[in-house]
Amino acid sequence: MTNADIAATFDHVADLLEYQGGNVFRVRAYRNASRAIGMLVEPLDAVRRDPDRRLTDIEGIGADLASKVESLLDTGRLPLLDDLQKQVPAVAFDLMRVPGLGPKKAKALFDELAIESLDDLERACQEGRVAAIKGFGAKTQAAILGNIAFAKDPGNTRILWSEADAVASSLIDWMRGCPEARQVEGAGSWRRGRETVGDVDLVIDSASAAAVMDHLERWPDVAAVMQRGDTKTSVRGPRNLQIDVRVVPAESFGAALQYFTGSKEHNVKLRSLARSLGLSINEYGVHRLAPPDAAAAAALAGRTEAEVYEAVGLRWIPPELREGGDELARAAAGSLPRLIELSDIRGDLHMHTSATDGEDTLADMVRAALDRGLDYVAITDHGQRVTMAHGLDRTRLLRQWDQIDTLNAALAAAERPGIVVLKGIEVDMLERGGLDLPDEVLARADWVVASLHYGQNQPRDRITARIIEAIENPHVSVIGHPTGRLINRRPPYDVDLDAVIEAAARTGTCLEINANPWRLDLDDRHAAAAKRAGVKLVISTDAHSTRGLDVMRCGILQARRAGLEKDDVANTRSLADLRRLLAKKSASAS
Repeated sequence: MTNADIAATFDHVADLLEYQGGNVFRVRAYRNASRAIGMLVEPLDAVRRDPDRRLTDIEGIGADLASKVESLLDTGRLPLLDDLQKQVPAVAFDLMRVPGLGPKKAKALFDELAIESLDDLERACQEGRVAAIKGFGAKTQAAILGNIAFAKDPGNTRILWSEADAVASSLIDWMRGCPEARQVEGAGSWRRGRETVGDVDLVIDSASAAAVMDHLERWPDVAAVMQRGDTKTSVRGPRNLQIDVRVVPAESFGAALQYFTGSKEHNVKLRSLARSLGLSINEYGVHRLAPPDAAAAAALAGRTEAEVYEAVGLRWIPPELREGGDELARAAAGSLPRLIELSDIRGDLHMHTSATDGEDTLADMVRAALDRGLDYVAITDHGQRVTMAHGLDRTRLLRQWDQIDTLNAALAAAERPGIVVLKGIEVDMLERGGLDLPDEVLARADWVVASLHYGQNQPRDRITARIIEAIENPHVSVIGHPTGRLINRRPPYDVDLDAVIEAAARTGTCLEINANPWRLDLDDRHAAAAKRAGVKLVISTDAHSTRGLDVMRCGILQARRAGLEKDDVANTRSLADLRRLLAKKSASAS
């Protein structure tokens, strides 16, 4: 099992224990373990096989949970989960997919109303029966009714890109170990960097398809072989993910990779362009159109993707842009963006420490950022409104900033070039308006993230006004996760993003692309709109542990899908240039 499989299993156990009213500390232990494992880059099996390390070295994994990790690694099963699933009605899992319905509320609905499906729940809301249950009320009922469509949407059953990436990367490594495989590349929505992935596609160049398929079936993570043909085999892998592997000859590898990468809309436009030039494009190559009775002609192109695009007069188009928009026209005009790379990032401007809800200390987070080659970071623990995260009041925040001053002095005195730590804070936009720390404190910060965590069900105009008020505050540097969505878990709050983007452009305030795989907020469409308006984006990890710094690559993918270039992103700049950018906002506000 992959790390994502095990993290999902522990999260599922926590849901079932909470549904049954289990011990709150036991539930929390499984939640914390799920989060820790989900953020771990190194495979758990590699940790277990290292003689110098133990699974219990991982934060949140004690002896009992370590034994359960080993059981999952060895057998793919967890007896505790099997037992719990027998004790909880199947409909509970559907109910818990409705945003805002946790295990306790799902159990109340089942017990009080005998709900048997999402359709039953919808009818109960429409008839007012949900509001009558103790602890619910009319507002909760309306919110549930509004979110049922989200739970029913098949698109919200796809897995996160980061989870699919763990599967795809493992499989690609395995298949590249096949002696008969000359080239192995992933395709489909995984290669395009979509936020969620429904299945994984691999294209392999080989003269011996049978040997490649045999090697695939020996992959340890194959749960079942669904179909095997002469050139295509489909298997079921981790997370019940379907994996389709296609074997093609070298002369068709580029054409097949282009075809199976998609998207469908992109391919339709590309083939239409080819037809207008008297050509046809398919997974086998580029050919001249000919009468049906003409002898098959040799392919004009197909060994590489670049050949395929060049055959119709285009530059190669990065996979992240292949969504059927204006990418063909831009390729023809030579105006494709030079997309941002992970190596362009100079600093991370949103992270948390153990002073609030992070797992690691200030020193740990800075050391991890230094190890990753960053030039600067902003420590942005929560402000005092987020009481559940032990948010910082004025006194505790100023004490932390004193610690940062001391740390910066020590870093500056070190022999090797170091890192600069910015004094930051993630302030909350209050429901009634304003921020949860006074301007006189924020004026002393180097970097201020303003986020909306509470009152997410307020009307559209109220939420929009709260965000614009924060944007207009001269001390706010960036709006964090601007829509509040959690992919597959919670839809965005109702906000006028056009108005938010206009206000950000007017004031010089940045907008965030939060790289957390569950957030990826802003999405690619709105990030592209922000770029067109002249707004600078910031790609931040929102890391709550040292491991969390590694999700930056997910934010980079989102930025690439939005067509962002290096200059569009504020934290690709040197610290001196970033400060000059911030000074422009301060000057315009004064």
